[in-house]
Formats: sequence, C-alpha cells, structure tokens
Amino acid sequence: MDPIEHLLAERACRRLLLDLIRRLDFQEPASVAELFTEADRLSRRLMSNVLVEVTSADTASATSYFTTYRVDGYDGGTVPAGPPVRIGHYEDAFRRSAEGDWLLQARTVFLPCAGPTPRL
Repeated sequence: MDPIEHLLAERACRRLLLDLIRRLDFQEPASVAELFTEADRLSRRLMSNVLVEVTSADTASATSYFTTYRVDGYDGGTVPAGPPVRIGHYEDAFRRSAEGDWLLQARTVFLPCAGPTPRL
C-alpha cells in the first residue's frame, strides 16, 4: 500500500468511528448496524440472579449476572457446546417515564472473566 492509500484508509476508518459516535449521540442507534460488516458470530447470553431494588416511585436499580457463549465462523446448524467466553454482571439504573413506562437509564458492565472467542 502506498503512503497516500495508507493515509486515505486511515482517514476513512477515523471517519467511520466518528460517524458511529455521532449516530449514537444524536439518537440514531437504529442506523449503527449499517456501519458494521456482516458477522458470522453465534452468541447466546444467559442472565440470572436478577435482584431489583425499587428506590422510589420513579427509580429502581438492579444487579444481574450474565454468561456469554460465543463462536465465530458460524454458518448455521448446531455447533458443539463449549465453555463460556465471558462471565460478569450488570448494574442497572431504571427511571419511570412521564407516560409511566420503566426505562433503562444507565448500565455498567463488570467483566471479571473473559477469554477469546473460538472459531469453528
């Protein structure tokens, strides 16, 4: 790759990252997927031990544990079960909207156990 092509590639990748953040910041999350390549990843997440604490009439918090199973190179069908690639927990904050719906206000991910994603 010649130096000009290298600079153009670098600029295009930087622009993509900036576009991703702009879309998230300006409430366009549905359009974010079009910035990614199609993935051959199969993921399944299990969530357990969900403990919700209502802190007021309009706020609540929760802690929940998750385990992620994942493989790359998936092209359909059944794959052999393997060990989890991530184990952690979420700490969530909820707020009730003016219409009375409970919405997720914030999520923090804690990831004490993580490993590489196996490829089929």
